[in-house]
Amino acid sequence: MPLPVYLETFGCQMNELDSELVTSQLRTLGYRFTPDADAAQVVLFNTCSVRELAEQKVWSRLGELAIRKVRQPALVVGVLGCMAEREGEALLKRMPVVDILVGPGELDKLPGLLDNAVRTRLSLAHDAPVVPAELEQIPTALKKSLVSAGQSALQGNTTRRSSTLAAAADSLEMLDLSRATAPEDHHGSAYVRITRGCNKFCTYCVVPYTRGAEVHRPPEHILDECKRLADAGVIEITLLGQTVNHYRFEHASAVSINGIVQPQKGRIYKANEELADAYAGERVTTFADLLKRIHDEVPAIKRLRFVTSYPRSFGNDVLQVIRESPRICRYLHVPAQSGSNRMLQAMNRGYTVEQYLEFLDRARQFLHQPEINRPLTLAGDIIVGFPGETEEDHEATKTLLRKARYKNCFIFKYSPRPGTTAYDKLADDVPDEVKRRRNNELLALQQQISDEVGKEIIGRTLQVFVQGISKRQAKVKSRAAGSGKVALTIGGRSAEMAGDHAPEQGGACSVNGSHITTEIAGDENGRNQPEIAQFEARTDGDLIVHFDAPAAESDHLVGSIIDISIQSVNGLSLTGRRA
Repeated sequence: MPLPVYLETFGCQMNELDSELVTSQLRTLGYRFTPDADAAQVVLFNTCSVRELAEQKVWSRLGELAIRKVRQPALVVGVLGCMAEREGEALLKRMPVVDILVGPGELDKLPGLLDNAVRTRLSLAHDAPVVPAELEQIPTALKKSLVSAGQSALQGNTTRRSSTLAAAADSLEMLDLSRATAPEDHHGSAYVRITRGCNKFCTYCVVPYTRGAEVHRPPEHILDECKRLADAGVIEITLLGQTVNHYRFEHASAVSINGIVQPQKGRIYKANEELADAYAGERVTTFADLLKRIHDEVPAIKRLRFVTSYPRSFGNDVLQVIRESPRICRYLHVPAQSGSNRMLQAMNRGYTVEQYLEFLDRARQFLHQPEINRPLTLAGDIIVGFPGETEEDHEATKTLLRKARYKNCFIFKYSPRPGTTAYDKLADDVPDEVKRRRNNELLALQQQISDEVGKEIIGRTLQVFVQGISKRQAKVKSRAAGSGKVALTIGGRSAEMAGDHAPEQGGACSVNGSHITTEIAGDENGRNQPEIAQFEARTDGDLIVHFDAPAAESDHLVGSIIDISIQSVNGLSLTGRRA
């Protein structure tokens, strides 16, 4: 019987893609996946080290599994991704419950490591004594010590940590090339990696250390992957890279191993324009070239987007391709991180506020065309309370937000990450209460800006990509299923009714004190009406849109592009109705 595997993903879109590739790889080998961690014999965590909170969640999960492993010695626990790479042997010493460590550049090696760990744990479980029920009365701390004692002797047999990525013989490329493309794996939308790693070395960031140097995949591999996904019914693709617009493949320098063209390590450069003269006549595929080729050669892809962009090296050639290509989304996620030049220098971001704003102005000149229903939407990232940040720096960041007018911005308090330059050389001298206040002020300001951006769209009809039932309705249905209540969504609002209060034939229910006629009970002749569900969709500018439709239409709505007339805005989401 196939072993059940539970995989939980923390962090960014890069990790989501890595988890998708790992899932595809293990399914091919006979493993089956379950959404229930308690039912799994293999538990894998794909981790992120960019922010402290994500790591804290992993430590908590591992602590819970250490207790569980006392009674289930056959349980296999693996830590994948950036946290595995950064922590290394220290993670094993702190949590010997872990059987497998695999860094993000070594995920192709997971099947072999997992097979070894499963066989070892099953052998141990066969010889292990039955744990009495009385063990549940032993304090948690003692349970953990029992688990640690049992695992410490096995670390050399059940744990591996392989070498870092070597671009000259890149076996990790096979993980991308062998991904599954069945329709049920993607629901109309998919990520495609074009670069891995980063060369920027921002002082707060662990990515260059955990994911390695910038590596660019061969364009033919990327195109082939997009075509296979399109053949499987995917109509939206998001190209991924830490600095996606750095993509550059020099064909004269390409290396083939066993007939497979290998990815190339990236060059550190200032701007696309500066490369044009230096490499005149050399056959090169730039990011602009890649976008154009995917757009023109894979017409079945109705939406092509990309994240994340670095502002300083974003050339006009890319903006021009986007302008001329109707299926490339006019959405740019371009992190600023601060509105203070002093902070940007301390972060080693490599640009000034003036250069950043100049890029935004240039992008708007090329791409912002609301008169033809093609507005440009922007998203950013901000770090609050970086070492040395003053109130003046904080006010400068507020000014940047007002000028940038992001549709949304990911705003986070700075947390020192071991292994980074900032952790080693800069004192975390902004008090936490000051960080919280500044963070809340920026969030409130961005909320105001997001509302203003949303209101500009009210009354327009936009094409949206339907992603599925909204998270809000899914939560309501989950709560109702556990309580015996009937869950409804009426006019974009959720309601729960229980027992005698649930209407039977076209009755009424009370929602926040207002009586609203239900849409699912029955008409005046007693005939049943279809259940109405709230769906979640996104515009090509990455704005979230909610709309109501019969739940029975889910199969053909999800993964499709439809027209929605925008009626209202609520925070970061829009509400509309089918046009």
